[in-house]
Amino acid sequence: MRIEILYPELCNLYGDAMNAEYLRRAIPEAQIVKTSLKASPAFADRETNLIYLGSMTEYGQTIAAEALQPHRDRIVELVGGETTFLVTGNALELFGTRIENEDGSFIETLGLFDMYAKRQMMRRYNSIYLGTFNDIEIVGFKSQFAHIYDSGAKTIPALFQTRRGAGRKPGQTEEGVHINNFLATYVLGPLLILNPLFTHYLLDILGVKAHKLPYEQAAMAAYEARLHEFKNPKTGEEY
Repeated sequence: MRIEILYPELCNLYGDAMNAEYLRRAIPEAQIVKTSLKASPAFADRETNLIYLGSMTEYGQTIAAEALQPHRDRIVELVGGETTFLVTGNALELFGTRIENEDGSFIETLGLFDMYAKRQMMRRYNSIYLGTFNDIEIVGFKSQFAHIYDSGAKTIPALFQTRRGAGRKPGQTEEGVHINNFLATYVLGPLLILNPLFTHYLLDILGVKAHKLPYEQAAMAAYEARLHEFKNPKTGEEY
């Protein structure tokens, strides 16, 4: 099994790098490839089971978009197949058509999905997040300057359904994107450590057999405690 971590020197905010580390510990037999900005991605010409892209600065989004653009057709092919993608935080925005700035300028992104991001750099959105994935409850946090807006009439399948916090944008319950094995969400945490049941699902689609998570008992206890806290109406949503 090959897991590719894209641009770790760039995508290292909000503890997202620990999603990759948790996967490394959960699948010790996996080959971990860390691809720098100066290198050609492994997925370009080698079979890759999981591609991970995490949170970055707004300037970093410009750099990452430029680095990924030459591989757009290959990414479209992989998303349409069985390759698993895990995309967290504002990395999700790279797969829409553009990221709009407040002055009207924009960053052209990969254009895989008919959606775009709008930034509000003077108003960072911070909140807890409580949602569902199938019959799994999801917890985490959000911290972002932009939200996602649909561009057209075609519905984009969501990854999570929101109970508390914002979806792709405030007032929307649909959160993230879920197409085939492409899993993308704004939710931080790190996502996999905070949500052991969702991590089991991810290992299932990767074909990992008889999996046991690192520190699973502690992870489940923390997950249950956070669920209790986030379901309490006295717990504020935004902070």
